[in-house]
Amino acid sequence: MAGPMAHARARRNPADGRAPVRRAAGTVGVVFLLVGLLGFVPGITTGFGDLRFAGHGSGAKLFGVFQVSVLHNAVHLAFGLAGLALSRTWDGARTFLIGGGAVYLALWLYGLVVDHGSGANFIPVNDADNWLHLLLGAGMIALGVLTTRDRRRR
Repeated sequence: MAGPMAHARARRNPADGRAPVRRAAGTVGVVFLLVGLLGFVPGITTGFGDLRFAGHGSGAKLFGVFQVSVLHNAVHLAFGLAGLALSRTWDGARTFLIGGGAVYLALWLYGLVVDHGSGANFIPVNDADNWLHLLLGAGMIALGVLTTRDRRRR
C-alpha cells in the first residue's frame, strides 16, 4: 500500500527539464518585476508623494532606502519582462544574465561618477542603489557563468 509520500515523490517538478541558466534567468526576471511593481506601492515606497517621473528630485525610496522614480521602476519592469522572455532559451538566458549583469555594473560605475544632486542623475541613484547595482551586476554575471559551465543544452 502506497502512503502519502509515494504520491509526493511521483509529482512532476515544474523545473524538470529546464537548464539551470533558464531557471536562474526566470527567477531574476520575476524578482525585477516584483521590485518594479513594489516601487509603485505607497508604504513599501516611502515618500511616495514625492515620486517623480525621473531625476534626482524624486524623493521616493523603495523600502525607505533605494531612491526610485517612475523611470527607475519602469526600467526594473522592463528588465523583468526581458528576463522572462529570454529565459525561454539557453542562449537567451545566458545573454540576459551576463549582459544584464554588465549593464548593472555600468550603472554602478555611473552612480559612482555622477553628482547625485545634479540633473545628470536622471535615473536617479543614491549610495544604496550603487551598492545594490554592484551586487546585482556581479551576481548576475556569476549566475550566467556558473550555470552554463556545463555546455550541454537541454
